[in-house]
Amino acid sequence: MEHEGTPLGHGTSSGFHESQSRLWENLVGRSLTFWRFFYPRLQQVFPNQLGSVPLDTFYRAVNRVEPSFIRTEADEVTYNLHVIIRFELELELLEGRLSVRDLPEAWREGYKTFLGIASPDDRDGVLQDVHWYSGTIGGAFQGYTLGNILNAQFFEAAVRAHPEIPTEIEQGEFGALHGWLRDNIYQHGAKFTASEIAERATGGPMSIEPYIRYLRNKYGELYKL
Repeated sequence: MEHEGTPLGHGTSSGFHESQSRLWENLVGRSLTFWRFFYPRLQQVFPNQLGSVPLDTFYRAVNRVEPSFIRTEADEVTYNLHVIIRFELELELLEGRLSVRDLPEAWREGYKTFLGIASPDDRDGVLQDVHWYSGTIGGAFQGYTLGNILNAQFFEAAVRAHPEIPTEIEQGEFGALHGWLRDNIYQHGAKFTASEIAERATGGPMSIEPYIRYLRNKYGELYKL
């Protein structure tokens, strides 16, 4: 649900934008509560492929963690490593410590360091994102990680205000969550900065703690950590 090729702005502004798409994509769309309601319906549509696959197996497949070459296909746990690689390369480019001709090899080295893999070609490597080649250099990629941080903070605040949200999602209902987002975020549009929205909506400044709690709770249970 990322908006490739769209001028998102930099820093927290693009992070705020991404927080909304990634909230629905990941915190809702990859949740067990979501699939408890929708998986039987998916099985009805694809009986040959999924009819005999238990919900638990499907849920684990949706949330499988493994290193990958492509950022937009990465799981929630490794996704931000893709962002870190790009941020460090951007910094070296902008500071003149890395030339464009050396970027493909630097990219492969970054992936070896952070993810233990190296892309077989530039298509799945340095050429996979449109950002640099459409003129957006510096600030866009970390917006995705800021979005991940903010979406967990927003979701946690929404559930705190409406504890019935997980139960509603399990019933295929999203009214309470959407209503909280509408009242606290959507209706304001661009009237406030992302930092101001975070403060107003959650009662505190942007914090990574809700995101860390989310990852630890979800994947700790999935992988018995």
